[in-house]
Amino acid sequence: MNTTTILLLLVSILIAAGLSFYQYYYKVKSKSKVTLLLAFLRFFSIFGLLLLLINPIISRKTVETVKTPLPLVIDNSASITDLKADKSAMEVFQNLSENKKLADKFDLQAYQFDTDFMPADTIDFKGTQSNIDVVAKNLKNIYKNQHYPTVLISDGNQTSGEDYVFGFNPENKVYPLVVGDTTTYLDLRITQLNVNKYVFHKNKFPVEVFLNYAGTKSINALFKISQGNSVLNEQTIAFSPSKKSATLNVILPANKVGLQILKATISSKEQEKNTYNNVKNFAVEVIDQKTEVALVSSISHPDLGAIKRSIESNAQRKVTILKPNKINSLTNYNILILYQPNVEFKAVFDQNENAKINTWIITGNDTDYNFLNQNQSSYTFKMSGSKEDYLASFDNQFNLFALDNIGFEQFPPLENPFGAITANGNTNTLLSSTIRNIPTNQPLMTFVENQGKRSAFLFGENIWKWRANKYIDKKSFADFDIFLDKTIQYLASNNARKSLVVSHERFYNSGEGIEITAQFFNKNYELDEKARLTISVSNAKTKQVKNYDLLRTTNAFQVNLDGLVAGNYKFTVKELNSNSVYSSSFEVLDFDIEKQFVNPDWSKLNQLAKQTKGKAFLPNQTDLLIQQLLADDSYKAIQKTLVKKSPLIDWVWLLVLIAISLGAEWFIRKYNGML
Repeated sequence: MNTTTILLLLVSILIAAGLSFYQYYYKVKSKSKVTLLLAFLRFFSIFGLLLLLINPIISRKTVETVKTPLPLVIDNSASITDLKADKSAMEVFQNLSENKKLADKFDLQAYQFDTDFMPADTIDFKGTQSNIDVVAKNLKNIYKNQHYPTVLISDGNQTSGEDYVFGFNPENKVYPLVVGDTTTYLDLRITQLNVNKYVFHKNKFPVEVFLNYAGTKSINALFKISQGNSVLNEQTIAFSPSKKSATLNVILPANKVGLQILKATISSKEQEKNTYNNVKNFAVEVIDQKTEVALVSSISHPDLGAIKRSIESNAQRKVTILKPNKINSLTNYNILILYQPNVEFKAVFDQNENAKINTWIITGNDTDYNFLNQNQSSYTFKMSGSKEDYLASFDNQFNLFALDNIGFEQFPPLENPFGAITANGNTNTLLSSTIRNIPTNQPLMTFVENQGKRSAFLFGENIWKWRANKYIDKKSFADFDIFLDKTIQYLASNNARKSLVVSHERFYNSGEGIEITAQFFNKNYELDEKARLTISVSNAKTKQVKNYDLLRTTNAFQVNLDGLVAGNYKFTVKELNSNSVYSSSFEVLDFDIEKQFVNPDWSKLNQLAKQTKGKAFLPNQTDLLIQQLLADDSYKAIQKTLVKKSPLIDWVWLLVLIAISLGAEWFIRKYNGML
């Protein structure tokens, strides 16, 4: 408290004492203990009120020492165990985290990573993926604008994520502690194999294979692709200390319809420490039909290229961009996408009267709405000449097919003329429109089904911006492409809707997420949120059966079957209330990406250390690492003086005490006849 506050408190005491004395002692003939009590109560009440007015503040100074954070990050993936480095990794981690000198200088904080980044609570080296890049991203978020070192205990073998060497902040030193045997062993490895999931019957499909060699002498390796007992391709590749990699492009025939399991193998006469990475199983599904999509437009627009690329991301689709006056026949197409129709589309609409091909109409600023009113009956348009920007709003009740909200509300607006769009029948709205976050109560994207013919409508141009926005956000077009693929899939089918719809892949790699999604519809084809869905999964070889419940998500039911061993599985999804059943099968391919390595990636971790001006160490050099961290004067603790100001008294309680004091004074005076 300052001097002024102290003087005010002294004056308050004098005023309260003076008034109490004047009231109960000055010229008072009878003085007793009751008079003394009343004088004290009056003194307390007056002093309390003055104290509330003064509100004295007490300042407290505390000195806080802020240490430099030192993240200790350990690799929790299964490759550490496969390299027989789990014990040395734990010993190094414990030595660092329990070192008292390091704890005196740094704020030690322990983390672990495999697929994700988390506190080091349970280190078991069972992670199915190694993503070192996620360490870099999380440390940047946790320690924003701070100068700190990082100790990374890992083998450096990354199986997912972006290149971690350039992911860390170059201003903050990284000290990799490389665990695992760095001795170079002879090893042949299939590093990566690229192949399309779907191919077409009687066609040929490419297989791209990347091979790696580690060794000190020249050898000849035999590479082959087989299916069962049949060898489809075989060739010899020469490797040497100067030639340690090879890329092969193999063309294979698709002669059988259905799921085809193939095996790529590389071998030599030399003895290898790890032969698991010499084999890679892969699968393709051979289909005998391709969806032909005609994208019809009389204008040039970026939307056309974006729609074509997005739809053709699924190998089962082929998009042909056409001018409306260049179409002689619609018999070769399964779906029509009519982009901004005008009078030039008259012949297309006339031909489709007989062909009855499912249609997706996309409107925009160049659309002739009078022409649309005359040539389709699903909607009536009353549009003005002014343009408007429409934002999207996802309808969670949409139930024609399973689709998650991929962030439609954050997408750039679509352009369309301002006006009224009126539905002439039953429609199912996927996206509603808003103008500057104000709902218009009008659709942006809807679906219509009438007498077996399906139609879709998108009221706005510049959907290419949505695809670009998704790539900027996720570094991938996948979410947007799935959205368009499901739209095309709905239009490609004329089958009557089933009450139980199940979505799944035909094959999965072991270690990957195995998700099966289901929807159940009631008699009005509305999503039944009270449905009870179960799944029974049976291994075709061992006959072992596992049962699971499907859990409710936003607009579907889902089950995660992670942990299934390689093999063929049959499954049945059942809705318990109606006994609706769906049965199918899938294959889990034998592939464990964490077993592909025989050595730690010393060169990559050393490159990371140099990039951040740190240094790479081996487990037997832990003491040198500790000495270097302790000797680095750039990491010093900072002392901060914190001044905390708080009121001397709690005004609420003081008001209560004043009220009690005044009340007590009144009752005592009343009892003694002094009122």
